[in-house]
Amino acid sequence: MGGTAPAELIRESSDVRSDRPWLTIVWNDPVNLMSYVTYVFQKVFGYPRPKAEKLMMDVHCNGKAVVASGTREEMERNVQILHSYGLWATVQQDV
Repeated sequence: MGGTAPAELIRESSDVRSDRPWLTIVWNDPVNLMSYVTYVFQKVFGYPRPKAEKLMMDVHCNGKAVVASGTREEMERNVQILHSYGLWATVQQDV
């Protein structure tokens, strides 16, 4: 009986890891104006101006910002859209 408990714990532990959300990360770049990045966040994600400005400042000051989280497919779609606006963006699983 003692041999089955660790296997169950390992399985549960790996299930938790697979449930981690995926992130859309926007990176700072030397090209896009801060006002343009704010506009893109409003247009793509529907964020109100104050939230879009806060995220833009995170990108500008910290070099990057997590702008969305969800399924891998949703985040890959976000990245494609952000690339079409000329922003540098990547997908990463949350740690």
